[in-house]
Amino acid sequence: MTSTPDGPAPAPREAYLREGLLGEHPAPPPPAAPEGVGRVRIAFVPGEADQKNLAAERDVRVPPGVTVFDAASWNGIAIDSTCGGHGTCRKCKIRVVEGDVPVARLDPRAFSTEQLRQGWRLACLAQANRDLRVEVPPLLTRPKAATVGVGRQVILRPAVQKRCVTLAEPTLADQVPDLDRLLAQIDDLELRVDLHALRSLPKALRDNDFTVTAVIVDDVLVDVEGGDTTEQRYAIAFDLGTTTVVATLLDLSTGTPSAVRSMLNKQQPFGGDVISRISATMLDPDALGRLRDAAHATLAELADEVCAEAGVAPRHVYEVALAGNATMTALALGIDPEPLGVAPFVMTASGFPDVLATDLGLALHPRARAYVFPSLGAYVGGDIVAGMLASGMDRDKRLRLFIDVGTNCEIVLGDASRLVSTAAPAGPAFEGASIRCGMRAADGAIEVVKISDDDVQLQVIGDVAPMGLCGSGLVDAVAELAAVGILDTSGRLVADEVAAELHPGLADRLLAVGKERVFVLHWKGEVGDLDEAIYLSQRDVRELQFAKAAIATGWKLLVEEIGADVADIQQVLLAGSFGSYLSPASAVRIGLVPKVPLLRIVSAGNVAGEGAKMTLLSVRERQGAQTLLEEVRYVELSDRTDFNDLFVEQLSFPV
Repeated sequence: MTSTPDGPAPAPREAYLREGLLGEHPAPPPPAAPEGVGRVRIAFVPGEADQKNLAAERDVRVPPGVTVFDAASWNGIAIDSTCGGHGTCRKCKIRVVEGDVPVARLDPRAFSTEQLRQGWRLACLAQANRDLRVEVPPLLTRPKAATVGVGRQVILRPAVQKRCVTLAEPTLADQVPDLDRLLAQIDDLELRVDLHALRSLPKALRDNDFTVTAVIVDDVLVDVEGGDTTEQRYAIAFDLGTTTVVATLLDLSTGTPSAVRSMLNKQQPFGGDVISRISATMLDPDALGRLRDAAHATLAELADEVCAEAGVAPRHVYEVALAGNATMTALALGIDPEPLGVAPFVMTASGFPDVLATDLGLALHPRARAYVFPSLGAYVGGDIVAGMLASGMDRDKRLRLFIDVGTNCEIVLGDASRLVSTAAPAGPAFEGASIRCGMRAADGAIEVVKISDDDVQLQVIGDVAPMGLCGSGLVDAVAELAAVGILDTSGRLVADEVAAELHPGLADRLLAVGKERVFVLHWKGEVGDLDEAIYLSQRDVRELQFAKAAIATGWKLLVEEIGADVADIQQVLLAGSFGSYLSPASAVRIGLVPKVPLLRIVSAGNVAGEGAKMTLLSVRERQGAQTLLEEVRYVELSDRTDFNDLFVEQLSFPV
């Protein structure tokens, strides 16, 4: 392995053109997949001298066009950076060992000609348009800033502090109490003292020759540990989704993720959406306790997994952050969610009092604190506040549209001077729950559909035989059929004779199941055997139309609310797991998002989780999350008299 370069003096652009390092390559790679099509694999490999950055090779899957830096950040893989992924600090140096990444404009300023030939690139500028194998060098310095979220830089200043002190041993002539001795050594802080710390103090002092570490969270002394444990300082960020829960273990000494894991929410047996779970508590008095326990079991299992993966003792985790929608948050805290599900849709509280990790069923440090994100409304919860924080919605002068696509779709529109939000009832189509051949985004799910030259091309998660259709595949299928004319603008599958005239090679895929017309995407068995086929039904198309119309109505009404035009929107952020893998071209084609240039549509990744991490890494960002409650105005769609008319208008596909 070539050692990590320190960076040569910049060379003239013409020299790199002559060497074939810019522009056309000596051996041109195969053409990249079109924008928005499929996903690419990136294998992250630890450098020879590095056993801290990556414990072992990690494979991740991301949409084409995502930078290597973002792919690593989303998956908890640490790559050094201080500029927030803008190519200016030149610290995010990686080496492409398999695959091809063209030399970016700023790469020659960081690497010599030979280093560029060896595959060295700046990760924040290296776009993954095909499968890659990437070598990640060790962090060159301990970073003082941690880059998280979508282009955000966070100054590392966590609420959790540790101070190692050595005290003078008491004598008969010096009987100053242990606590007074300790606080005198930390005289720059005015601390309140937790009872647990007092219980730990005498033994910790006398078992360790009076050298101890004070553990401080905000202004509270929560524990006293024997010896010097200042390097053992961790926190866990939770994105508590209705479907999926993600946990990220953060090393608060460096600001870098140590492990990340995800799993299905164990509340799934109570229903796949928040309304089902609220209804469960209304029908069964014991359901609230079981839903709370299921949430706690999910969080606890993930906490155990990330700690085990990183080799961290749970007692060294001193704080957690929880970002979830209003219903998931209420259930996790054991608060009755019924008022959220019936008009006038009132929250018990927008914010929460001091919460301990034990209140969430977590066996971490006994006095570990929990920061629970506040909610803007019954259906614009803490996960959206976290997403706005991560994406800097209140800091950007551009008019931006933030959409978290899901069963309940949350929408935020605005810039640094004005922000409005709402929620749209999209329904379960994007989760595959109401689709005839639908399934979750798991191995065997069709995630990409392309139709060209009367041929149907599929990409399947796990590269296995197709088993069903997930949300991104559904959107692709409808968009492609609309584009080739098999679906008309009203969403109806065209007559057989029309299909035969337009696309003879596709006409034999139009069949009927009972009285319902379907379009076959894949024959599992013999051609013509619908029992084994994966198909898109007319009802599936209608389900998607209802979902996309609700979302489009939401953002159109927000545009009207602030007196702007759709043409004024300069960026669209697609958040959440589904939004990350949704094809921007397909989303525009069906009218799910505004018709803007595709480069302005950004897959923002798990911004709720990123926002949760930010509040653990920076007390300033935590204050920013609270400030958002005052800056964002919530708009209730059900209170709009023009909602139904506009909803009907949005059912059709754009011409």
